[in-house]
Amino acid sequence: MNHWMILPVIVPAVVAPLLAMSVRHDIVLARVFSMMSTVALVIIGIASVVITLPGDIYTYALGNWPAPIGIVLVVDRLAALMLLVTAVLGVCVLLYSMNGSDSLGQHFHPLFQFQLMGLNGAFLTGDLFNLFVFFEVLLIASYGLMNHGGGGGRLRAGIQYMTLNLVGSSIFLIALGLIYGIAGTLNLSDLAIKMRDIAAADRALLITGLSLLVVVFGIKSAIFPLQFWLPGTYSKTSGVVAALFSIMTKVGVYWIIRLYWVTRTASQSDEVVWIDQTALIDQAIRWLMPAAAITLLLGMVGVVNARRLSQQAAFAAMASIGTLLIAIAAFTETSLSAALYYILHSTFSVAALFLVVDCVVQRRTVDRESLTTTSSFESMGLWGSLFFIAAIGVVGMPPLSGFLGKLLILDAVRSHSFWYLLWALILSTSLLGIIGFSRSGSFVFWKGHQEALTPSNPPTESVTVSLVAIFSLLFILVSLTIFSGWIVGYLDSVAEQITYSKGYIDAVIKPTVEGEN
Repeated sequence: MNHWMILPVIVPAVVAPLLAMSVRHDIVLARVFSMMSTVALVIIGIASVVITLPGDIYTYALGNWPAPIGIVLVVDRLAALMLLVTAVLGVCVLLYSMNGSDSLGQHFHPLFQFQLMGLNGAFLTGDLFNLFVFFEVLLIASYGLMNHGGGGGRLRAGIQYMTLNLVGSSIFLIALGLIYGIAGTLNLSDLAIKMRDIAAADRALLITGLSLLVVVFGIKSAIFPLQFWLPGTYSKTSGVVAALFSIMTKVGVYWIIRLYWVTRTASQSDEVVWIDQTALIDQAIRWLMPAAAITLLLGMVGVVNARRLSQQAAFAAMASIGTLLIAIAAFTETSLSAALYYILHSTFSVAALFLVVDCVVQRRTVDRESLTTTSSFESMGLWGSLFFIAAIGVVGMPPLSGFLGKLLILDAVRSHSFWYLLWALILSTSLLGIIGFSRSGSFVFWKGHQEALTPSNPPTESVTVSLVAIFSLLFILVSLTIFSGWIVGYLDSVAEQITYSKGYIDAVIKPTVEGEN
């Protein structure tokens, strides 16, 4: 049994209660335990990526109950990649929080660890009901983090966020009930096999269940018309929490990928049997491309029309989801590889933008959030430069990885029937993003008055810690560009393993004996 596979869930699950019960009154000790736990997750993530490089898929049957009866965790190249991305982002965000952001509210570090636990569990599970459980874990933690620091605006946004996700959870349960009632299983691999034998009279109900499941993942991903929660939530919460939330929408994206590719194939007589274009999942997910295009357009229009810095960053996050889903909705191996590269880029670039915006807002004297001309502030040149770098990263301008990510997506969608419309949309919305961030940058950094006033509530954080965290994220973006050849080659192998889902299905349904891979 590969017991290491459950460590990404067990480590934060053990540390979080310890932080809440034993060290909650000692912020220094809480930071040490929280950072140690998150660094351990980075090490586990690196090890997971390394051992899955040859293409091996590892399974862990909880309680030693084999699938589809028991709950199974699965680590393949995609799951290992997402574990590593989550852990690296967690370290950077946690480091930034040590500038004093973590002390603005109670229980930040326990909630942070529970959030990582839910995220890791969602990436590892191979069972849809267990996915629901991990969704609830990460959502409960996110409710607390959303209101970190308090304030009426955050409370109102938190209520909206909580209400929408409660509705999403209800839809999730209805979807699971329909799918289990028709197929008799909630194990994703077992479902892929049994879908081929569904009676014609039951196909409509199964399509309804799958469609509702896609709707739930759409809510988590903030896809049009389910995107309205994201700008309000991300712009009202603290910058450090918004940066962590940049990985949250990727959970929905991850499961759209999993659901589509696993359920389109089934293992039968050691052959890969492709379901034709009338496949049930095709009918449930055919609206994804137009929804992604509208999400991208609305996001970049929001960037141009935003009246607050954090609001502009939130709309940029929404636009990045639209761009990402355009690549995924093409449903080819090439487009999937491009989408994976863009997942890496967008996660770290959006997080960097939120952290830079948080630092800028802390240093402005009046109308801190508004995109208006105010007095200058300390180190304006430094923060203006960092804002510029983070903005071109999010928009997708050279020399950062966003430019390569969009080039990969443009190349990948050339086989789509409406590729010219997709090209026009991606390029024109990039121009909108440039206009929007140029406008805000000119107001905040260029047209500011020359006299520097002392803020009424001066920032108390350690500038060094903030800069180290931000530069770490920007260094990742530069590394994605410098090592793009190797990274794209690796992501091609990840995409190949995902699209050839027979290996995933067989690893879950035909578990090996204990002690073997």
